[in-house]
Amino acid sequence: MTLYTNHSVKVLVHLAAAPQRLSSIGEIATAHGISHNHLMKVVNDLGKAGFVEAVRGRSGGIRLARPAREISLGEIVRHTESGFDLEEADGASAQPAQSFTEAIEEGARAFVGVLDGYSVADLSGRSDRRT
Repeated sequence: MTLYTNHSVKVLVHLAAAPQRLSSIGEIATAHGISHNHLMKVVNDLGKAGFVEAVRGRSGGIRLARPAREISLGEIVRHTESGFDLEEADGASAQPAQSFTEAIEEGARAFVGVLDGYSVADLSGRSDRRT
């Protein structure tokens, strides 16, 4: 995983931990030791992708655009990592991979499939709540 993916997950988990309030990019950058400028790029991308929304104004900030339990880690990885947008196979292959590339693609699908079973809420410790 890239640092970009790591930062993206940290932003989303931070927002999920306190969904009732707006957070600032500066607050998140300080809390996680991330460059403010780099985090601005991450948050902008997460906003365009529909993971976060920005509230403008004096008391504005950012928050999750949808409930944390509805954002899977697999979805985040597919968005932030190139190469993980592999086509889903039609069922499990009965034949073993015929090349190293096929084996890697099968492993990547399995990896992201496992991540699909976890949500941002799971990482924030709020999976039992309607956030």
